[in-house]
Amino acid sequence: MIAQIGEPKPSTGLVISWEALPGDFRLEDDPVENTGQPLLAGALRESLEIAGFIQPQMLVASNFALCATVNGQFIAKAPDWVYVANVSQILPERKSYTPNLEGDIPAIAMEFLSDTEGGEYSVKRTYPPGKWFFYEQILQIPIYVIFESSAGLLEFYEIENGRYELKLPNPDGRHWVASMDLFLGTWQGVKEGRTGYWLRWWDKTGNILPWAVERVEQEHQRAEQEKQQKEKLIAYLQSQGIDPNTIL
Repeated sequence: MIAQIGEPKPSTGLVISWEALPGDFRLEDDPVENTGQPLLAGALRESLEIAGFIQPQMLVASNFALCATVNGQFIAKAPDWVYVANVSQILPERKSYTPNLEGDIPAIAMEFLSDTEGGEYSVKRTYPPGKWFFYEQILQIPIYVIFESSAGLLEFYEIENGRYELKLPNPDGRHWVASMDLFLGTWQGVKEGRTGYWLRWWDKTGNILPWAVERVEQEHQRAEQEKQQKEKLIAYLQSQGIDPNTIL
């Protein structure tokens, strides 16, 4: 099934069409070189789920194939994390996603660099093209994030005039993602036994979107504060000769 066949793009001479993943196409299934990558991806999704951000029509996935056909040759690339605002059909299990055919172009794609992996930066345009070229020139994903977790280095690119341009963070060290109405930035700490830098979300008022363990701790602290306030009130009433049971 073909969604559309494009005319050659003036700047690249590419003819792009949007076709479903062929049944016999073999996706790359290389092992993850950095065991922290799945944790980084999972943490990004977890805070969005807890905040109630993720809706059924959205696609939020990690190490997931994005597909296109370029000059008659099928291409699939798997970013470490991807967000699509609207898909045309809600499926319980997806193995791949073809923009335009199955829904919106992804709003943001991310790569988490390992110690040895540098292919994310590739602008190679011959078959098979590099990821940078694929995201920028073929899929035209508006935001491309490259994160080097060992040093906490975050590169945030946005498409301008058909090219990715590196953007500086705000004074808080965060980047605004308008399509999500959230800020993205780095945070240093411990989660799931991993100590280091993480990517985190903040809302527009500057509140961090918590992980589950943080939400539990927040609830615990709130309950403890309420308990202490009640104990103080009881002590005060008793000091005034008032039976707390008649009021509380």
